[in-house]
Amino acid sequence: MRFETSQSLKLGQSMKLAPRMIQSMEILQMPLAELEERLAQELENNPTLEMRDGDGEPTPESPAQEAQDVDIEAAPLRVDEQHGEADFERLDRYEHDNPDVAENEFDEPRQSPREFDDGLSMRRVRADGERDAKMDAFAQTPARGASLVDQLRGQWSLCDVDEKLRPLGDLILQFVEDDGYIRTPLETIADRAPVGVPLNGAVDGELSGAMLSQKPGLPDLERALHALQLFLEPAGVCARNPGECLLLQLDALEDEGISLGWPQATYQNARTLVRDHLDDLMQNRLPRVAEKTGLSLEQIKEGLTLLKRLSLAPARRLVDANERPIVPDAIVEHDETQDRYIAYLNDAHLPNLRINEEYAKLTRDKSMQKRDRDFIKTNLVNAQWLLDAVGQRRHTLLRVVEKVIQHQRDFFDYGPQALKPLPMTQVADELGVHVATVSRAVSEKFIATPRGVMPLRKFFSGGLQTEGGEDLAWEAIRQALRELIDTEDKKKPLSDDALSDALKAKGMDIARRTVAKYRDQLGIQPARLRKVF
Repeated sequence: MRFETSQSLKLGQSMKLAPRMIQSMEILQMPLAELEERLAQELENNPTLEMRDGDGEPTPESPAQEAQDVDIEAAPLRVDEQHGEADFERLDRYEHDNPDVAENEFDEPRQSPREFDDGLSMRRVRADGERDAKMDAFAQTPARGASLVDQLRGQWSLCDVDEKLRPLGDLILQFVEDDGYIRTPLETIADRAPVGVPLNGAVDGELSGAMLSQKPGLPDLERALHALQLFLEPAGVCARNPGECLLLQLDALEDEGISLGWPQATYQNARTLVRDHLDDLMQNRLPRVAEKTGLSLEQIKEGLTLLKRLSLAPARRLVDANERPIVPDAIVEHDETQDRYIAYLNDAHLPNLRINEEYAKLTRDKSMQKRDRDFIKTNLVNAQWLLDAVGQRRHTLLRVVEKVIQHQRDFFDYGPQALKPLPMTQVADELGVHVATVSRAVSEKFIATPRGVMPLRKFFSGGLQTEGGEDLAWEAIRQALRELIDTEDKKKPLSDDALSDALKAKGMDIARRTVAKYRDQLGIQPARLRKVF
């Protein structure tokens, strides 16, 4: 076998995106809440950025006026999507005033703020004694919530239990899944038990918590698991299966239920249904349950009414509270005087940033050391690019929303059943941008309309043409399907075939498989599970 080396020439084409172009696309794709965090982070990390005076809240003027109100620092970049080039005229003017900026932009990585040799601190101190807006914005950023396991460990540490059970409880909590269940068998937990190692993790950099002196036995783990299920809240956490989860909640609810007038027989019937007939209940086979248990349908329905107060994943209450609410990126309102819809961006709470002029002047100070001057220039360029990217996002998003209003006027007038097909390629052609730009602009964005808050992407979909020649979007067809199911006879629910025939009678030629798919997307159960006895 011989190894040889050789040289060759290869001609090819490839497209590379500049780092700043990538940043612009990332900013465009960010939802409002994520963008607010990003700007707050940049405000903290980049000393050349500062908060602009004034609230800067937008007013619901016309879309054209909103676009013109963008500051010069945040004016949109003009991007040639076809060739991947951008007209950075404003940046060129900025670099003309700071000739050393461009050559130092990528020479050094971003550095942390430091003290200048002349004693001037990179971090600004307000001479008038007022609060620093940058530090206020950083201080108002919400802290990340504790995880489910951390919250359960905190509860367990406060429980009055036998000290022999405490390390076993810590061990079991390591196997709690995101929904609060413990699906790992106790035998496996016993085999994986670490001996001589603290179980609670680290506190202030030091290991803490009780430790196991030997491998635990199954009876001891059973006792510890029972204690966890008894003391931890909400009731139902640390269950091993859905049936056990419901039974734990029934035990916790019984005292409250009796005080509210629930008869003891209802709890006994509910326990019987969960313990022995849960699968039949899930399949809505109530007559079969009645035959096996000897209970009447009314008794079974009463037990089901009680079970509907329970949750199959009660532990999610501890983590769902930390999820941030939906914040619409744009708002559409109806102007009754001119019978038109106007749009404006919901960005009043975004940090109103600008470049600090004092730092721009420091770049011309020849007495400053070169590394410090380069550090300022690099951060100035980063700040300018960030403001440009935010301006590009505002400009593009507002134009996309305007097109949605133009093409989906019937939706705003009549509701979801009037949605029309609107491909992203059509909007991209009308705006003169690439379809990927439109896709990023609508990604994870929400819009507040007179019809409610909904995803912006909902307005972009394909569709079909009815027998009458009317164009209907897939979302309009799903809405028609929902209306049919809402108005059906619950004792004789419509099958997927019957739903398909009903839609065809309205001019919507939809196959049964498509009906089943849309029904699943809407979270609607099949006919046998919708039946009411």
